[in-house]
Amino acid sequence: MPKAVEFPTDSKLYFKSIRALVKVSQEYGITLRQTYKELAPRALRMRCRYAYARQMKRAKREEKRLHTYLGRVIRDFERKTEKMELDKECKYLLETIKQIFSQQKHDSKKIYSIHEPHVECISKGKAQKKYEFGCKTSIVITHKEGLALDVRAMHGNPYDGHTLKQALSKAEANSCCQINTAYVDKGYRGHGIEDKNIFISGQKKGVTKWIKGQINRRQAIEPHIGHMKNDGKLGRNYLKGQSGDHFNAILCGIGHNLRFIYNWLFPKKLRHLFSG
Repeated sequence: MPKAVEFPTDSKLYFKSIRALVKVSQEYGITLRQTYKELAPRALRMRCRYAYARQMKRAKREEKRLHTYLGRVIRDFERKTEKMELDKECKYLLETIKQIFSQQKHDSKKIYSIHEPHVECISKGKAQKKYEFGCKTSIVITHKEGLALDVRAMHGNPYDGHTLKQALSKAEANSCCQINTAYVDKGYRGHGIEDKNIFISGQKKGVTKWIKGQINRRQAIEPHIGHMKNDGKLGRNYLKGQSGDHFNAILCGIGHNLRFIYNWLFPKKLRHLFSG
């Protein structure tokens, strides 16, 4: 579930951090030595132009200049607020910006957004989109009807196989029915569930002709995910924070079921009779 954040680059994060610190200092009535209101946007523009022209040494120079500007603003802000009582949000923002300033390319738990610091970088091997910034979403639907039994956000970028047991237990609690058989993709190998029949795509051992047909039908979940992304808000989450991720996932599942029930009650050929 991608978050509504801009694609993160170091130069953009430095620029936004400078702008955020300058805004906070104005709210507290602090006069900084220099705000870089003209120099920082110019450095960002030149960095983007050089990168577009594939002049990477020059682009790296402008990025380093933004990094220097940010360091100066952080040190100036800390000097002038060391005797002041800052609120909790301001302290959290300052710690986030300091982490952005100090993080390196190959660091773990990097920050990719100032207003959404919990966003994670997820690589699912998609050809059209190599990296996504948000959180993983677990979806459990019925095998025939396609109704969503459980849709929830998972933070921390967990391994898919370690989330299957909790996903099935949540689906059983929501539907008040016991799940005996589940069909999953190859990402759930090593799930460790022994009290249920779990069939994985491409499985050969212990698979009859009928079970093979059911495993092939597992691909039917992909159109449902596509409808949740296009007809719902699963494709881009605009709700703030980790709680916003959980609410958005749940509401997407509810909306999917409501659309399913509406299309079953009122087919297209009968909708004109009930409209208006």
